[in-house]
Amino acid sequence: MLNGKNVLLCVTGSIAAYKSSFIIRLLITSGASVKVIMTESAKGFITPLTLGTLSKNPVLTDFIKDEDAGIWNNHVDLGIWADLMLIAPATANTIAKMAKGEADSFLLATYLSAKCPVFVAPAMDRDMYLHGSTKDNLDLLSKRGDKIIESQFGELASGLIGEGRLSEPEEIIDSIVNELRSGKPLLGKRIMVTAGPTFEPIDPVRFIGNRSSGKMGFALAEAAYQAGAEVTLITGPTNQQAGDYIRRIDVETAEDMYQSCITQFQDMQAVIMSAAIADYRPANVSDQKIKKSEGPSSIELARTKDVLHYMGENKMGQILVGFAMETENGIEHAKNKLKKKNLDFIVYNSINEEGAGFQHDTNRVTIIGKDNKMTNFELKSKKEVAEDIINEILNYL
Repeated sequence: MLNGKNVLLCVTGSIAAYKSSFIIRLLITSGASVKVIMTESAKGFITPLTLGTLSKNPVLTDFIKDEDAGIWNNHVDLGIWADLMLIAPATANTIAKMAKGEADSFLLATYLSAKCPVFVAPAMDRDMYLHGSTKDNLDLLSKRGDKIIESQFGELASGLIGEGRLSEPEEIIDSIVNELRSGKPLLGKRIMVTAGPTFEPIDPVRFIGNRSSGKMGFALAEAAYQAGAEVTLITGPTNQQAGDYIRRIDVETAEDMYQSCITQFQDMQAVIMSAAIADYRPANVSDQKIKKSEGPSSIELARTKDVLHYMGENKMGQILVGFAMETENGIEHAKNKLKKKNLDFIVYNSINEEGAGFQHDTNRVTIIGKDNKMTNFELKSKKEVAEDIINEILNYL
């Protein structure tokens, strides 16, 4: 959910400022771009060098960037750049000034300029946190639309035990993700996506495979997650990476794919079968590497199990989506597959299309529904194609 987001992390003068380094790490691991604003007092707890190194961006503390050259840091542009703003830790002093609309620091001026969601994670001693003025200020920020990440109960810097402890970095990130996911159209839906090729062994060294990179399947998994779904990604061998928020199951052969799919299938609301699963496998697999002088002149092949056919026969309300890639008579073959496998719709792309198919970052597809209604799409990035497919699933759900 944070992948590709611009996150503005604001750090104020609290002993909990050291946790900001871990927050940056988690944001970047989640795929976000991070810029940091620090107050002057925050620099007494953690250095700008540390946060700048971790975020890979200069840390901002003041309006003036170069006084001699007359260059300033533009808080308005920064507020526009941010997709979300996180103030962690947020001291009682900063919270009070935010509530009053004061702008006597670069952080506060940027806060007042921000058009994005703002998350506030308070950190202070127990009595300060429980004071009526602090509670009133937090309530006022909440009423204005800011999201308050509640402080936790625990040991505080003063030695007291109680509320006021900054939430752990993992809890802060989880709170942000859960808030961003709320209201998404696929929230609460479970979707399974398959991706990549399968490798069918000939011997311990050689295999029969195909050119699938897995890019389309991984883009679909990400698009489904961004729409709020709980995603299970079953993938053959590929170099593609998915975020930790996507449940990933790695397989190698068509049989592995079959077993994993039928195990997960009944718990899903939708299944997108974009993997290039082998139709055939070697009938006999040597347990030793076959020497060139001893090797057969031909390899006997056996049919693999048809997992898409199985799911089409056994689905109970699931939306089932297949893919078809052909070199000739593509639309006709896709329509036959749609009917034969009992799919809800099928995504067709031709391997002959320039810039489409295996290995490419782009694809040109046609979506064919049960009524044979066809929707043709222009050449797009696979990310955009994935979003089109997810939107089609939303029409069915």
